[in-house]
Amino acid sequence: MPVPGTKVRVPAPRRRLVARPRILDDVRRGTPRLVLVSAPAGFGKTTALAQWLASTPATRTAWLSLDAADNDLRRFVTHVVAALQTVAPEVGVATAAQLAGDRLPPVETLLAPLVDDLDQLPGATVLALDDYHVVDDPAVHACVTYLLDRMPAGVTLAVATRADPPLPLPRLRVRDELVELRAADLRFTPAEAAEFLTDVMGLDLTDAHVAALGARTEGWAAGLQLAALTLRGQDDVDRFVDDFTGSHRFVLDYLVEEVLRRRSDDVRDFLLATSVLHQLTGPLCDALTGRDDGAEMLATLERENVFVVPLDGRRTWYRYHHLFAEALRARLTAASPGRVAALHRAAARWHATHGDLADAVGHAITGDDTGFAADLVELGLPELRQRREDRTLRAWLYDLPADEVRGRALLATTAAWSRLSVGDLDGVDTWLDAAETALERPAAAIPGDPARVTARDDELRALPATVAIYRASVAQARGDTAGTVTHARRALGLAGPRDHLARGGAAGFLGLAAWAEGEMATAVDTFTDAVASLAAAGNVADELGATVVLAEMWQARGRPVQARRLLERALERAGDTPLTTTGDLHVALADVLREHDAPTAADEHLQAARDLGEAASLLENRYRWFTTAAGIARARGDLDDALALLDRAATLHLPGFFPDVRPIRSMRARVLIAAGRLDEAAESLASLTLDGPVSYLAEFDRLTLVRLRLTQDTHGIAEALDRIEDDARRGQRDGSVVEVRMLRAQLHQANGRVDDAVAELTAALDAGVPAGFARLFLDEGPALADLLARIPNPLGRSVSAHEDLLSARELDVLRLLATDLTGPEIARSLFVTVNTLRTHTKAIFTKLDVNTRRAAVRRAGELGLL
Repeated sequence: MPVPGTKVRVPAPRRRLVARPRILDDVRRGTPRLVLVSAPAGFGKTTALAQWLASTPATRTAWLSLDAADNDLRRFVTHVVAALQTVAPEVGVATAAQLAGDRLPPVETLLAPLVDDLDQLPGATVLALDDYHVVDDPAVHACVTYLLDRMPAGVTLAVATRADPPLPLPRLRVRDELVELRAADLRFTPAEAAEFLTDVMGLDLTDAHVAALGARTEGWAAGLQLAALTLRGQDDVDRFVDDFTGSHRFVLDYLVEEVLRRRSDDVRDFLLATSVLHQLTGPLCDALTGRDDGAEMLATLERENVFVVPLDGRRTWYRYHHLFAEALRARLTAASPGRVAALHRAAARWHATHGDLADAVGHAITGDDTGFAADLVELGLPELRQRREDRTLRAWLYDLPADEVRGRALLATTAAWSRLSVGDLDGVDTWLDAAETALERPAAAIPGDPARVTARDDELRALPATVAIYRASVAQARGDTAGTVTHARRALGLAGPRDHLARGGAAGFLGLAAWAEGEMATAVDTFTDAVASLAAAGNVADELGATVVLAEMWQARGRPVQARRLLERALERAGDTPLTTTGDLHVALADVLREHDAPTAADEHLQAARDLGEAASLLENRYRWFTTAAGIARARGDLDDALALLDRAATLHLPGFFPDVRPIRSMRARVLIAAGRLDEAAESLASLTLDGPVSYLAEFDRLTLVRLRLTQDTHGIAEALDRIEDDARRGQRDGSVVEVRMLRAQLHQANGRVDDAVAELTAALDAGVPAGFARLFLDEGPALADLLARIPNPLGRSVSAHEDLLSARELDVLRLLATDLTGPEIARSLFVTVNTLRTHTKAIFTKLDVNTRRAAVRRAGELGLL
């Protein structure tokens, strides 16, 4: 997101300023981790901070002026990175890449690369955060706390605020890592007050006058400045000084009134009219006042020290002192309440014309120009979504009148998305109804930037299909498969041939509905179309995220090898680009490799996912890292570790659009059965039964219960397995058929029918091993070991199946590795370089889960590859 230059520029030094070396000396002592400038409004916090930074030219200074919009972690960190990059462009590149994702990772994942970058900077660096009191988001405070705890020794954080922030101040004090400037430090001493009033403000005052004003303002900078402005032109200075008394707020009100009274009508009107602005520049002021001398007026006000603060070195942008602006706005509202809205509307139109969407919408809403504000939000929707400014979008929708949102199909649909994203399914229906009602009327034309208008019109044309997709998503979330299919088919019918996103979404929900029903051939075919549509739309992140789902469908279809191919191609497509789904691809591939009985390779992909951080994983998928790690732990015999990992997965599991075909409860029960903890397994499965109609979503649970019953009473198992197999064959779930036949072999063995058991297991192996199943059989442990021992080379039954694990070139390399040729000799035989040979060899070792050439040859022999 673009960052206004005025937010990240150190305030320009005033032309006339009181030197305050005592304050600078306080800040310079020691090597603080945090410099905290905390005092009420008007004490000169920003000026003091800027003076200190200007006095240390050897220090690298990154400045960020905060405002209320920074109460959003993504925006705050984006602005911090932008500030740092003004002095060190190489800092924060990795963090910025994470900020571009759909969901933000935890603070530690987001900021660790930034801290590493700061550690590489030579010399001293200061990150200054001005007006920190506007921040109240706990996530932002946690972010700043993380930085404070981990910043390198050469980096100092400086914070100017009206109130102490919720940061670890006591700990920093104890460690002598905190320098504090408070109101008592910032108050002008008598000598400083004298210099300010006489030298800076140009007043001819006696020592008694200076002492009296200094005492009565208690050294308050804003009070002194206002008093000085008021004194200009006073005939009776003695009387003014004698009458000058009261609280800060009283003094402020009184002095602002005096400042305005002594200005000409046109200057007074300029000050009041422009007080509605957060930042001022000449042309913007002209748009509100109808004048053409706004820039000259601002320069004059600055020269006269009328509480105008320059925001850049060229004196193009300014702001009023906060207290002064508040007082001006109060007077404007009291004197001309009807004028306030008109001024905000003029500001909104100026900002809109100059491409500043945020300020334009803010002024339009404040000015009760809700129609114009809604127009702006509609035109800005694509940009806001692209920049992931969800919080801003929700806030604007909340601020707009509900009738205004309901009457606009685009905004009503966006409101539906907002409710869907927080799980309020009932709220989604209400807004979708409103959107469909609005679609029955022609949409009003909106003037504006042609590119934005075109994008808005394109969205309107695609909106009927989008509404149908949202209805499909609600039905899917509610478990209403029939409703999902109805709405998804309607979306396909409404989507144009080039509306790839809508077609991809609709096909995706049709695939998910088929998956929930166990119709895996249909699910795979339809979801393959969805992935292709997302690819055609150029939406790489969504395409690869959908690929993760498609790979799981292939596994449910009974084709782990196909799932592996799909995931390997997807990771190649992802490359080094940080995407929100790259970690999910690694986890999914790790699970397939676990099934292939390649735990070392699986571990490598799990580690790759962990190294990428949670930003590379969708929130609803994060539990899968732990279920996959649990499967690998079980394969290695670490059953306690497997249970702990599954318990962690359970805390992260979130219900979503995807059918829960492998419930964690039953995964855990299978590990308990393998550990011989049958009572615990029985307790966790107590609510299940083998009776009743067959349901695909209950299949994993029932096959888990079969395993438990095989250790107890086998009554009813045969009939249950027959029903599950029939349903699996109808749904073309080949993996389920293999699992049923394997369990039936154990049932035959338990009943003393060994020949039938061997025959059934042989059939399961013949179907399962070529498809890529290994752990399915090996995880049964002693329950299947005797039968496997009766079958020659049970996991190497199909050379073609294991050849499929390796590419043709890798098979060529493997055959030569089995000879006495040296590495260089093999490379020459294959007409490749030694480095290329090493690449192929490493790939072979990974896929065969070995670490040496000899082990690779031995493993290849076991699998029938040689």
